[in-house]
Amino acid sequence: MFDLMANLTSWQGWIIVLIIVLILFGGQRIPEIMKGFGSGLKEFKKGLREDDEDLKPSAKTEEKETAKKE
Repeated sequence: MFDLMANLTSWQGWIIVLIIVLILFGGQRIPEIMKGFGSGLKEFKKGLREDDEDLKPSAKTEEKETAKKE
């Protein structure tokens, strides 16, 4: 198994993987799969940004509250 992973670091290993993917899914299905993958990645990043935005205002209000207490 580790020999297979080591083989993927070379360009020949990636060519073999691409050929297997072409055989399994076909040339017309691959763009659809990549489009779905890209959309999922885009939504994931959007969710991360929204979480960061949600956390930033609450941290600022906590700082203001601690400043008022002092």
